[in-house]
Amino acid sequence: MQVTTEAVSGVARRLNVSVPTSRINEQFEARLKRTAKTAKINGFRKGKIPLNVVRREFGASVYQEVVNDIIRDTVFEAIQQEKINAVGMPNIEKVENKEDALVYEATVEVYPEVEVKAFDGLEVERQTSEIKDKDVDQMIENLRKQRQTWATTKGMAKKDMQVTFDFEGSIDGEKFEGGAAQDFKLVLGAGQMIPGFEDGIVGMKTGEEKVIDVTFPADYQAENLAGKEAQFKINVKLVEKPKLPEIDAAFFEIFGLTEDQGIDKLKADVRKNMEREVKNGLRNQVKAATFDALVAANDIEVPNAMLAQEIDRLRQQMIQQFTQQFGEQGAKAFDASLLPDDLFKEQAERSVKLGVLVSTVLANAKLEVDPTRVEAYIDEMSSSYEDPTEVIEYFKNDAQQRSQIEAVILEDQVVDHILSTAKVTEKAVSYEDLLKEQQARQQQG
Repeated sequence: MQVTTEAVSGVARRLNVSVPTSRINEQFEARLKRTAKTAKINGFRKGKIPLNVVRREFGASVYQEVVNDIIRDTVFEAIQQEKINAVGMPNIEKVENKEDALVYEATVEVYPEVEVKAFDGLEVERQTSEIKDKDVDQMIENLRKQRQTWATTKGMAKKDMQVTFDFEGSIDGEKFEGGAAQDFKLVLGAGQMIPGFEDGIVGMKTGEEKVIDVTFPADYQAENLAGKEAQFKINVKLVEKPKLPEIDAAFFEIFGLTEDQGIDKLKADVRKNMEREVKNGLRNQVKAATFDALVAANDIEVPNAMLAQEIDRLRQQMIQQFTQQFGEQGAKAFDASLLPDDLFKEQAERSVKLGVLVSTVLANAKLEVDPTRVEAYIDEMSSSYEDPTEVIEYFKNDAQQRSQIEAVILEDQVVDHILSTAKVTEKAVSYEDLLKEQQARQQQG
């Protein structure tokens, strides 16, 4: 077999393959004999059909099968012979039977070969943050709000109050689907309804009726309502104000504390958890900033096969998230095939480029996972559980879980390696802003 290779692009190679006719004929004759043993032709007993008859009846189809199989086998032999780091399946073109050989072309995408630019040209902003007493106090207040109850009030509905009401909507006097509900509960200020709806309820009291005018947003998901002016008849049945639990023995007990341990121990525990969040948040922030700078500084041609695989992975990830949120029945009603590739393309391209760059940095720097950092990461992660020892044993002994942790640590090591020579500036941010940024990154994927 003879093979020549030429570059079609930075991520594609064309192989010109020539397979001797003798190899084809040898396999053709062997398969023809096997076919003769099992073929059925009227007038002949099974296994007793003359070979020339089998050749006449089945020769063309058997020969095509042999050609297809030889192309399938030899294309991978050629890829291996030429030491091509292939990505995805090869595309076979221009198959031709010549007198002495079967020749064909095969185009295959290859793993990108990149030369990562020097890190001293990268500019990375590293955030810093510290927990202040007011942050701890606000967190305890949030814990109280999470456990708040509701108390009936005869006063006017205000922001943060819960209102139970009936509503009926209409456009130009005509009711529309989904525009009515009974005993609907709404916390004012939550932003759950279209703009103007909650504002119209503010100031109403129990037993009061009112018609409010609102306009659906121009980009509203229901196209028949988008941009339309509507009227909603509101009938308020109940107005409730929030009632926060007292910071007392019962409140301490929720968190496994005694009254003697009290507020000081609660604050200490809360601060410890917040410090863990800050540490993780800062790690994620500087990693994202470093990788963003790395991708921006290195232009990479992405193979379509790698892009398609990543798009499919992101699509499956969305399906899993949908299942977790809406359950199996909801997921079955969710047709993933309707999600266009363009929805994931930008994120997929960045992910593929970043994967190639990180792999290259790892290889160039000869970085290997630091077992000490892995152990420290597991210890830190398990400290938030009631039984840290059990969690530590789980992560240390479960190969898949440990592999995922090692991948995280390797990424951290790549970040440290890059930052050792990059231009790093520091910016102090509040605890609240740090968490908001982290939540935004998670939503973006």
